[in-house]
Amino acid sequence: MDTGNKIKRRAKSKGTPPIPPLNKGGQGGGTAIFYITDNGFALAERLKGLYPAAQVFKFKPDTISKFWGKHKSFIFIMASGIVVRTIAPLIKNKKTDPAVVVLDEKGEFAVSLLSGHVGGANNIAKQIADFLGGEAVITTASDVNNMPSIDLWAKENNLVIEDWNLLPQTATQFINNSSLKIYSEIDMNLPSDFLKVSDPKLADVLITNKQKIDSNVIPVKTGIQEKRTKELDSCLRRNDKNQAIRKLYLRPKNLILGIGCNSGTAADEIEDAVKGVLSKNNLSFLSVQSIATIDKKGAEPGLLSFAGKYNLKINTFTPDELNSVSNVEKSEAAFKATGANAVAEPAAMLASGADKLLVRKQKIGNATIAIAEKKAGRRAQSAERRAGKLYIVGTGPGTIEHITPYAQSVIKESDVIVGYGTYLDLIKELTRDKEVISTGMTKEIERCRKAVELAISGRTVSVISGGDPGIYAMAGLVFEVLRGQGVKGSRGQGVNKSASPSNPQTLEPLNPVVEVIPGIAALNACAARLGAPLMHDFAAISLSDRLTPWKLIEERLESAAKTDFVIVLYNPKSMGRPEHINKARKIILKHRAPETPVGVVRAAMRENESIVVTNLRDMLNYDIDMQTTVIIGNSRTFVWDNWMITPRGYEKKFKI
Repeated sequence: MDTGNKIKRRAKSKGTPPIPPLNKGGQGGGTAIFYITDNGFALAERLKGLYPAAQVFKFKPDTISKFWGKHKSFIFIMASGIVVRTIAPLIKNKKTDPAVVVLDEKGEFAVSLLSGHVGGANNIAKQIADFLGGEAVITTASDVNNMPSIDLWAKENNLVIEDWNLLPQTATQFINNSSLKIYSEIDMNLPSDFLKVSDPKLADVLITNKQKIDSNVIPVKTGIQEKRTKELDSCLRRNDKNQAIRKLYLRPKNLILGIGCNSGTAADEIEDAVKGVLSKNNLSFLSVQSIATIDKKGAEPGLLSFAGKYNLKINTFTPDELNSVSNVEKSEAAFKATGANAVAEPAAMLASGADKLLVRKQKIGNATIAIAEKKAGRRAQSAERRAGKLYIVGTGPGTIEHITPYAQSVIKESDVIVGYGTYLDLIKELTRDKEVISTGMTKEIERCRKAVELAISGRTVSVISGGDPGIYAMAGLVFEVLRGQGVKGSRGQGVNKSASPSNPQTLEPLNPVVEVIPGIAALNACAARLGAPLMHDFAAISLSDRLTPWKLIEERLESAAKTDFVIVLYNPKSMGRPEHINKARKIILKHRAPETPVGVVRAAMRENESIVVTNLRDMLNYDIDMQTTVIIGNSRTFVWDNWMITPRGYEKKFKI
């Protein structure tokens, strides 16, 4: 037997370059890649490493219209002139057009051609350029001048642009003046180039749920009032009368409609009533976030139809929940019909978390409407409050090409990434622009507690585990922490109805949605590098006695060796316990021949990988550390051409 051969025949794969985080417009199945030539097809296949769920098609000009509207982003590997002529008849407006990026066949340039901001083409072009080592070609003025895009910033902050026709002139004004004056009625952080003003007449952009802000509003006088007046005069002189009053309105989604209605009320009647009340009270329909009503009306056809037309969520409450709200106008008719003292007013207050109404109930025909404003930072008391998510993610050996597409997608979806520094370093490109919490090797409990705390608060969190999270890794500890805190991890959407709806302070934390995302375990990776050593029964044993008494580890080694299991040794040797691997070998030698094949694999599938096939007698002649996994064969394991193989038993039943 040729022992101790370092295996060199398998060239180390450098791996596909890391995947940058995708914008929502370009993720997964939403991406279509088109090519013309064989070189284009080869590049399209490379891009599948960046967008695993993307679909690749041979380009045919007359078929693009069939894909338009079905995909969120298009990548064309061909001349830009071909693309321009093909998509020109399909372009509608920047609100709905998909992202279009054009690549040359060598992948040297990624050109953002259409929907750079809202569709995300600029980000996709940058992602592709990073992935291929090329150059992104971005022509949008805000990006070229390193300034924030108004439409993208609005989208990211859940603000609705009321008049898209005003956006170009506002953006031009922003570029020319190097600043944008913002009047906002909600608290929010502004980019450094956005200057907050307290006088709406001085603003370029108005952030408000009011249909129009009174032009006669007089701002509170300050020490710079005189300067503001001069600035306003200058502004008015620069514009004609029409332009002076044309402001870009951004609508925050912060209005909650409390609605009560008679059975059979048509959707059109509900819509007319809602819009009438909003208009009468100078409120914008674009600021409506959701609807609140009693549970008995949650399936009312007219209400469902109205909500569906405008993609509005309906929150429902029981009569007891509605009756717990004080300071509302009671209705005997409502009480007789539903058991609730009122519907529209308390429902709006519960769903918004507000302690008072913006518009008290108004009965119009068969519908009753009340409106509340959801304040930033206030917790809505909705029966549909969503829980946070807690993903326990296995990243396998660590390189991007060995992380499953699903694991990559949940990492990108997460708000916060929690993990051990060494593992996080291997996936930096997946965690860009994320909140990252990194701790040392012995801080596992601290990491898990923080992750659980964040998930309970409503955040989406990924706890990163090298290998598979369920094998000597983080999954078990996360569940122990959840159990210790009395928190149940839901497999579905977490819903909490146990809180007292009349008092926001009594709301109980929601159980987070927990999911374990499998990864390639060390034993899988090492076995693949060695050949097929785990084809029959095997036992995995960690030699670390930090959490398990050494006596118990010895008993398990004895049992596994005696019963002829293939044995996988995790954590075989460290600076603090250099003798454990020696002791383990002695125990196993009591039951195995010295010639028993042994595989010693360090840093499997990583850049500094090493693979040794040796035997039980000579195994200690090779470097073994915490990055090493040792696989010891059973009595039937053999070595062939430097491959380590444990037969399954086929030769006994079949002629091979």
